Amino acid sequence: MLFTQKEVHLPKKRSMSKAVVVIPTYNEIENIERLIRNIFSLQRAFDILVVEDSSPDGTAQTVRSLIDTFPKRLFLLERKGKMGLGTAYIAGFKWALEENYEYIFEMDADFSHNPNDLIRLYNACARDGFDLSIGSRYVKGVNVVNWPMSRVLLSWMASKYVRFITGMNIYDTTAGFVCYKRAVLEKINLEKIQFVGYAFQIEMKFKAYLLKFKITEVPVVFTDRTRGESKMSGGIISEAIFGVIKMKYKSLFKGYKL
Repeated sequence: MLFTQKEVHLPKKRSMSKAVVVIPTYNEIENIERLIRNIFSLQRAFDILVVEDSSPDGTAQTVRSLIDTFPKRLFLLERKGKMGLGTAYIAGFKWALEENYEYIFEMDADFSHNPNDLIRLYNACARDGFDLSIGSRYVKGVNVVNWPMSRVLLSWMASKYVRFITGMNIYDTTAGFVCYKRAVLEKINLEKIQFVGYAFQIEMKFKAYLLKFKITEVPVVFTDRTRGESKMSGGIISEAIFGVIKMKYKSLFKGYKL
């Protein structure tokens, strides 16, 4: 199996799990081993694909050292250079589809998403019949820990803004903790996803919404990282704000690629 500018560490066969958690990493050496072990300790079986963007801190080496400990469950896709959150997820999605997973998750590497909530997101799709489940900070009030009030307001207002512009009935439009049924990712044209930063999360939800997939929000508590550094930047925020208007405008025309 070949990926341009990528190296994939795979055993000959994966486990029998139907679910895989895709975790993009860049300089997450302080978090990644603890997160991997935490996910593998859950009562429901999840495989993990780490999509690693050449972290100078040795994140990839840490993941490699764990592959023999968790054979057929832990996988590493290495990429040359820091290529962006959106492209990391798309690379992970393509791999997961080729490996025939039924449930494919997005999750941050920094413990802002509680691994225990993976089961709740899984159940929303596997048991309750939804096509896409979102770990939502805002569906029941504001559930954010360790953020300054200014950032809470910025994030909450951004989601309100996106909801207004796009018409989506989703409270946490920028959430990055998500479970997809494979049918959603098969239907969305991943080659036509334009955003690479956090606006990627909005674009994926918007296209699933336009394709009329069943979407639900599962309330979660988001806890800001206590180890490592945030990847948030002004360019990422700008992409989200101005990109949403452009995305909505294009969607009004028949040529919009889903």
